[in-house]
Amino acid sequence: MLRLKHDAALELDGVTAGYGGLTILRDVSLRLPAGHLVTVVGPNGHGKSTLLKTISGLTQQGSGRIRVGEKDLTGMPAHAIAGLGVAHIPQGDLLFPEMTVEENLLMGAYLTTEQAQIDLRFEEVYRLFPKLASRRVQTASTLSGGERRMVGIARGLMMGTQLLLIDEPSLGLAPLVIDQIYEAIGALKSSGRSILLVEENPARVAELSDEMHLLDDGHIVWSGPPDELLRRDELLATYLGG
Repeated sequence: MLRLKHDAALELDGVTAGYGGLTILRDVSLRLPAGHLVTVVGPNGHGKSTLLKTISGLTQQGSGRIRVGEKDLTGMPAHAIAGLGVAHIPQGDLLFPEMTVEENLLMGAYLTTEQAQIDLRFEEVYRLFPKLASRRVQTASTLSGGERRMVGIARGLMMGTQLLLIDEPSLGLAPLVIDQIYEAIGALKSSGRSILLVEENPARVAELSDEMHLLDDGHIVWSGPPDELLRRDELLATYLGG
């Protein structure tokens, strides 16, 4: 697995991407320092999820460069990018419904053959999400929405990576469950992980974020510290509805 540079876990420079002949991202540049949490906010349908899919090789990149540490990901297939330690935790759950919690988690460790490493990763995810430990033999289809989201995040952690791309982890969840999810994400940041997070509501993640980027119509229209964005009423009203 790729060892990331200390100063930059991820860098995008002038990235344009989309699906088929449709361009979604336009000249996107951003930097995720190692050990930081950077959040991309913006209205729905304006390219946030496409950004994460482009980094992980799931969309067609037209121009620009994407680097993880010293490795250029441009043109690299998705399975190779995952093999370098880029864990993409997509919007929604995308679990295998008839598999148990533990079987779903094992799917995240498919690149690892050492049982000792897998056992250590299980210890971490069950420590982060104690509820999952009691649900190990329960099928995913019987879990609550919050539990399924926990499994989705935990499955990404089973890769053993230091770089996480997390897409709208709070989507559709009750406020109490959202607090639990973000408490776990805060613990992951404290452990030294580098996290690129997509979120619609900047206030929800302001305390965790080191920097925010506002994405609208496929390009970044503002970047800066979270507290500054929350003070910019005109930006919030224009792009996020208040």
